[in-house]
Amino acid sequence: MKKLLLLMLAAMTATISTQAQTKRSADFKAKYQLKEVVVMSRHNIRSPLASGGATYMRVTPYEWFKWTSPGSQLSLRGGVLETEMGQFFRKWLVGEGLLPDNYRPDGDDVLFYANSRQRTFATAKYFSAGFLPFANVEIKHKYEEDKMDPLFTPQFTKMNDTYRQQVLAEINAMHNGPQAWMQSVQPTLTLVEEIIDMAHSPAAQNDTTHFWYDDTQFTLEKGDEPKMTGGFKLANSVADALVLQCYESESLSAFGHELTQEQWRAICGIKEVYDALLFTTHSAAVNLAYPLVSRIREELHHDRRKFTFLCGHDSNLASIGAALRLVYPETEQALELHTPIGSKLVFEKWSNGTDEYVAINLVYQSVSQLQNRTLLSVEEPPMILPVTIEGLTANSDGLYRLSDLDARMAETMTEYDAIKDTEASAIPAPATTIPSGSARSYTLSGTLAPNSYRGIVIEQGHKTARTKY
Repeated sequence: MKKLLLLMLAAMTATISTQAQTKRSADFKAKYQLKEVVVMSRHNIRSPLASGGATYMRVTPYEWFKWTSPGSQLSLRGGVLETEMGQFFRKWLVGEGLLPDNYRPDGDDVLFYANSRQRTFATAKYFSAGFLPFANVEIKHKYEEDKMDPLFTPQFTKMNDTYRQQVLAEINAMHNGPQAWMQSVQPTLTLVEEIIDMAHSPAAQNDTTHFWYDDTQFTLEKGDEPKMTGGFKLANSVADALVLQCYESESLSAFGHELTQEQWRAICGIKEVYDALLFTTHSAAVNLAYPLVSRIREELHHDRRKFTFLCGHDSNLASIGAALRLVYPETEQALELHTPIGSKLVFEKWSNGTDEYVAINLVYQSVSQLQNRTLLSVEEPPMILPVTIEGLTANSDGLYRLSDLDARMAETMTEYDAIKDTEASAIPAPATTIPSGSARSYTLSGTLAPNSYRGIVIEQGHKTARTKY
């Protein structure tokens, strides 16, 4: 019954949500021609980031789903779903006249570029199989091994003390401060503790029976991603594993608990707090997203490009949105609130023969499509929601001038250029880069954390555990 209700709700909202992309009117098509599409994709369903004796496995007496891939890698279901998404994009773009059916790219017409993590490379590979089944598309990537490409790494490439304090101030301004925001999800933390039976878990033998957040610290270092340490990070890891397990099933239950979609969205709210604090303050985002903003801007001005597929992570979508002041819609028929698993930020470049315009949409598979591995088509599309740009005005056809978006991108890049860089990279770095005994870990108030504060900090380029006493 619950699955049937989800399918009915998805059908009711599909027509409304897909008007922006697949239901263009005849008048619109007579007025505009689609010239190019740039896709910034999040990888599809993966196994949890850690495996074996991972912490998320020790906080419950229950046995987790038997993941179909090693830790952090794309799952079998994720591959199937991404192929279906590629098939949808093929049908859509053939229908728009951008590409012929069974197209074989020539020259620079098409670019696939993925982060060198297995889950991102495999996502791009599966998408390309559905998108261009008659072509053996090369997936460009920087490294042969499973590691991060700087283009897709949301890391600080410039840092100074004034800038660091500005980022911390913006973090503290979000939702009345991190601790207040974390406290607001306490009912959901309690729900998760009950779902996983944390009180009877192996971790309970070491007095870990509840999630906590009063020890939260932030580490902001050049050459590294923003980091959060403390008990809330554990809650985020468990929420992540629960949601991935739900995607791999065909129900909304978890360890024998029947949950509603709203309860699942609340669980994803834990992840939302974690990711938003780290990646969505504007000052941090212009630094973290600079490489991808630059690349997307370059692609939108590529004379010969028809289609670009960049594949990275949710942190990429979050930081790009915050840097460009994009307004992501609250998702429909999804567990995650803004950029669900496998979601795509799609830039469509249109021309009326005189001027160039852009539409931005968020494309993702609904929870029922994920769980049922639904075949997608223009008639049965994924969810498609319009993304707006704060401070810019769309025309009567819902399009922004490309020149306006370009100016916003240039403004963001200028903000990055204005950041003074007075620090050497901390990770990796020789021991002489950071004086012995120094640490750059910050409490919720933005002050340096004392040595008595529990958490993980960076000392001499290495992770060091601190225990509260």
